Amino acid sequence: MASHERKRMMKKYGRLTTGAASLAVVALAVTACSGGNGSQGSADDGPITWMSLLHTPVTPDAGGPVQTALEEYTGQEFEMRWVPAASVEEKLNAALASSSLADIVNMYPIDSTTVRQALRSGQFWDVEEYLDDFPNLSQIDPQTLESARIDGELYGVPLQKIKARYGVVVRQDWLDNLGLEVPHTIEELTEVAHAFTHDDPDGNGKDDTTGFIDREESFRVGFRSLTGYFGAGSQFEVTEDRQVVPAFTTDAFKEAMEWYRGVYEDGAVNQEFVTLQKSNQQDAIARGKGGIVVTGLFEAKNYMALAESADPETPMAWALINDITYDGVPRRILTDTTGGMGGWLAFPKSEVKDEAELMKVLGFVDKLMDEEAYGLMTNGIEGEHYEVDGDGVVTITDQTSWEQAVQPYAASRPSEKVVTYKSTSPYVDEANEKMVDNEDYVVTNPAQSLTSETFNRQWSTIETRVNDAYNQYITGHIEMADYEAVIESLRGQGLDQIIEEYTEAYAAVNG
Repeated sequence: MASHERKRMMKKYGRLTTGAASLAVVALAVTACSGGNGSQGSADDGPITWMSLLHTPVTPDAGGPVQTALEEYTGQEFEMRWVPAASVEEKLNAALASSSLADIVNMYPIDSTTVRQALRSGQFWDVEEYLDDFPNLSQIDPQTLESARIDGELYGVPLQKIKARYGVVVRQDWLDNLGLEVPHTIEELTEVAHAFTHDDPDGNGKDDTTGFIDREESFRVGFRSLTGYFGAGSQFEVTEDRQVVPAFTTDAFKEAMEWYRGVYEDGAVNQEFVTLQKSNQQDAIARGKGGIVVTGLFEAKNYMALAESADPETPMAWALINDITYDGVPRRILTDTTGGMGGWLAFPKSEVKDEAELMKVLGFVDKLMDEEAYGLMTNGIEGEHYEVDGDGVVTITDQTSWEQAVQPYAASRPSEKVVTYKSTSPYVDEANEKMVDNEDYVVTNPAQSLTSETFNRQWSTIETRVNDAYNQYITGHIEMADYEAVIESLRGQGLDQIIEEYTEAYAAVNG
């Protein structure tokens, strides 16, 4: 049993043996989980305050239709204190310094030193021992919980996301033109990339297409996802001797680099990818310059929309692939959503003063994970913001009203995984199905839940240096020995210290 599990069980049983006080807490838990209006207490208890992120230009009116409906459903009044996402760290620092936090605080971004230090400071409740008391919170994915822990402690409810949205999307019409099958292995993908580059897949008689369309974030995004098929870890991995090392130092990662350089030398990766911005990548895809993209599976719909806006008669069609494998490596996919969590809903002890208050707030969060509450925070009010047809397809009927009254709540949903609504686009439905299918094969970052002070200070510089070396290697300006020399040069500049600190932290948490 891992040490965090032992601690959780000890805390749990310790709490349950404290006599009458614990019986009161259990009774409150039953009330909190019982559902129905009034389940979270009466209006006399006062509203729950919530410091939440605002990703939209419009702040919804207090007491608007969504808030009113949520209060009616949960039986709990609440007050939103919206914080623009662009200034969240500044606002959080100010709130921490002035002790002006709320009952619920959206802690984000997850890699922020400010956020992580605040969570570790003892100012917030460790909620893990309480989650089993609630029907929805008790069902949070174990892998997401692990990604949300900090040094073995869970200082908030993780905002749940799909754990792995990535795959490979390939021009289906080009496959059909060339008589090729959808690729499911790296070897087959290599053949398709070559054919898309050299065999005129669009039939225009010109040498103007390539296989992969990559961009300047290759090392951190597209290529990084490809390395997972070769067996590389998600940013970090644990070796057989229980060291926590960066994935870019491993044999699997370097094998993926050697393969990708060969594809690049074949001309089957756009030669200017090192400088290509995302918007230019999307434009090139829409104009039919390349036929393979390593990206979120949901992007196929967006590529179609771009192509159709330029040419309503475009022959473009996409195959969505989520099961690429390589040379005996079991099927796997690296998380692109930090283990399926987008931050924490944290509860400061200065505001939530005892277990009874914590159970009340946790009960409110739990109710927000019910289908009805999720629908309110996603679609709004049926008949006012959206309609549902006989096939269950949800259509927003008043875009302006939805953007003003509903959209801001999306970032506050405790989980994005409650319901998957049908779409008018088959690409969206297929992407949703395959992203759910990915869940069983996700590889997460074992260092995400650990603390390394050297990582906090040095990682950005180290990663930039390795990124530069990767670009130089793929484009043929240096050899693998030169790439390895860059890594060796970084060992004395913090890299070895990061490995040592993460390895010690991993051992402390996992025994």
